Amino acid sequence: PPAGPGARMIPATTPPKEAALTPSNYDYLCRLVYQSSGIVLDSTKEYLLQARLLPIARSQTLRDLNALCDALRAAPASPLEREIVNAMTTNETFWFRDPALWSALRSSLLPALFDRRRPYQSLRCWSAASSTGQEAYSLAITLNELNLSGWSFEIIGTDISSRVVEQARAGLYHPVEVNRGLPAPMLVKYFQRQGLHWQIADALRAMARFHQFDLRTPMVLAGPFDLVLCRNILIYFDLDTKRRILDHIGRALAPGGYLLLGATENLLGVDSRFRSSTIGGILAYQFSP
Repeated sequence: PPAGPGARMIPATTPPKEAALTPSNYDYLCRLVYQSSGIVLDSTKEYLLQARLLPIARSQTLRDLNALCDALRAAPASPLEREIVNAMTTNETFWFRDPALWSALRSSLLPALFDRRRPYQSLRCWSAASSTGQEAYSLAITLNELNLSGWSFEIIGTDISSRVVEQARAGLYHPVEVNRGLPAPMLVKYFQRQGLHWQIADALRAMARFHQFDLRTPMVLAGPFDLVLCRNILIYFDLDTKRRILDHIGRALAPGGYLLLGATENLLGVDSRFRSSTIGGILAYQFSP
């Protein structure tokens, strides 16, 4: 309604726009992410920093990423720094990612490992960048579907993000998450409704253990492993870091064990100690120190 006589008009205001990230602060955040996780951010990734870190700044009542950098400098090694690492760690994952790999596992690679491990009737696997657990649990489902009586299976999942490790341990997924690659019959067979979420069966949760772990450090978990999945993660590291991670993986592999990478990844020119072979239509690597 129109203002009455003598009413004072209050000018419309808009919230102040956050300041652009300064070059020095951009470099600071790139160094922080690299030192904390090994992930390399080039000069084109400011949009990624803004998208993932601005919500953290807002939650701390900080006006922009420059203010966030000031807070980080004032309190190094603080919980806020861990939030930054959790936010910047790429956690893109879904069930049975890359169907060709899972087909090769079922038809060729797992049977080869079973032949080698038959005297022991046990198999140990490592999901080296397990995110929220879909890869590790996809492997648990695959092994369970084989109905191998008398065998024991252990799957270790690791990720640098404490947040995703907690979710993987809970085995609890939003409907959007279970709809990403999980066949409906497997949802019905292996999950139960928990309110608005779906929880994976206790028997499969018992097959997998999850730990927060930085791949740049030596594998201190009990090895060796017959199968290591390190998929779609090496692309985020520089060459020296890739070689360090591969050295740790190679030393954690059991003799005759296999390393599997993402569909678009290979080790050409990275580490000559890994020998590739095509098994079931996919590249598999074995370590020769």
